[in-house]
Amino acid sequence: MIPIRFSVLLAAAALAGCSHAPVGHPAFAARSGVERVETTRDGTSTATTIESYKADLAQRIYEVNSTQVYTTRPQALLRSIVVLRYTVDSGGNLVRSEIARSNRDRDTEATALATLRKSAPFPKPAPNLLRNGRIEMVESWLFNNDGRFQLRSLALAQMDE
Repeated sequence: MIPIRFSVLLAAAALAGCSHAPVGHPAFAARSGVERVETTRDGTSTATTIESYKADLAQRIYEVNSTQVYTTRPQALLRSIVVLRYTVDSGGNLVRSEIARSNRDRDTEATALATLRKSAPFPKPAPNLLRNGRIEMVESWLFNNDGRFQLRSLALAQMDE
């Protein structure tokens, strides 16, 4: 016979193993490689390269749109991939965004654009990353059949077929 205290601990452990950690949770960060965005006092990203700044922005998009982010490995055959080209100014404001490539799935295009816009303003880019006071980037939204997404900058490896 198993003591009641031990069986309660077993049940709690089983339930904890079934839960999905929210995007900002350390367990999600460990699983996905996502780290908290570090900024200076004035809100400037500490990223020193365009790729690391792009990852900072991807993290911001994940935090703001956490219910729309797929937190485990994406399915083998994705519903849609939407590539956006966007520009951020020296203050971290979204200046421009446009669809660079898509499979013409209007719902996922709208979601990609909306999640980007909703996430602004972003951490300010470091001055050395700016060209003419702006930084232009390209990011891919990877959509599963259920409409949730991951960004290529932070995406987990896809499942096998």
